[in-house]
Amino acid sequence: MAFHMPPEWAPQDWLWIGFPHDSDEWPGYLARAQEQIAAFANAVAESGQEVRLLVRDGANAQIAAKLVSAKVRLEQRRYGDIWLRDTGPLILSDGKTSIAQRFEFNGWGGKYDMEGDQTIGAQLARDAGLPVRKSGWVLEGGAIDGDGTGLVATTEQCLLNPNRNPSLNRSKIEANLKADLGFDRILWLGDGLINDHTDGHVDNLARFVAPNTLAIPLASGADDPNRAIYSDCRERAHDAAVVVADIPSPGRIERDGAVEPASYANFAITSHLVAVPTFGSPYDEEGVAAIAALFPDREVIGLAADAVLAGGGGFHCASQQMPTLRG
Repeated sequence: MAFHMPPEWAPQDWLWIGFPHDSDEWPGYLARAQEQIAAFANAVAESGQEVRLLVRDGANAQIAAKLVSAKVRLEQRRYGDIWLRDTGPLILSDGKTSIAQRFEFNGWGGKYDMEGDQTIGAQLARDAGLPVRKSGWVLEGGAIDGDGTGLVATTEQCLLNPNRNPSLNRSKIEANLKADLGFDRILWLGDGLINDHTDGHVDNLARFVAPNTLAIPLASGADDPNRAIYSDCRERAHDAAVVVADIPSPGRIERDGAVEPASYANFAITSHLVAVPTFGSPYDEEGVAAIAALFPDREVIGLAADAVLAGGGGFHCASQQMPTLRG
């Protein structure tokens, strides 16, 4: 069997989570973002799964230690942004052994260049005892979502964006996804959410919850800014014979007059728990319940993530799982 990416619902040995540390990234929201990430880490740890919470330095280790339970393991690392879904290692398996696949990283199209983000993925992989395989093109983990059968979903807005791989066309990117990550079918969705600074990562738009089953939001409220995007996403999935599971959108969420890319689809699947970000929206309870119905074998909880979102992401963005080691 060739190396491939296990689906996120496969058994996990632990979960890496990044701890916010940069006040420039969370102006006015850093303390609350730290509290919300700590609550996420605590929930996963209390569910019975190991959590490795990365902290930038000694000062942030002291802050984190006051917020997390004794079950959360703190690891001091040199990283920039906390979005380990994109900068952390992608773990592949051939059924017998595991390796870490790494790609080029250019700060989400040259927008955010922070010390440590180029190296944290390889460091985590090597510390986990995994060999590292490197590919020479730009890809972030949040830009793809696989169902474990060879099908991967992504967006044209991100993977075909010239700020990532200007010399690669669609067919070459498809070939790379097949060669490097073991996918054999690509579902091309269109745009991601409005004002998503990742240029439309799929993990904020649509998520596989079972083989060939994709959770896609339905617009909530007459003023939902992503109504057309959700509709196009759903149409493309139907055209590809992918089963669509409906979840609600949080509706229109604004901060300082600007639309925020808030999404319940940015949930994190762990071995025993699914953590769903909530935003103080009237649709929060409905959103958590809809996702809970898709994971009857796991506890599903909603956790406040509005301050995390102020820095540009959610629980899925801030974490990266280690699938159960084999070999």
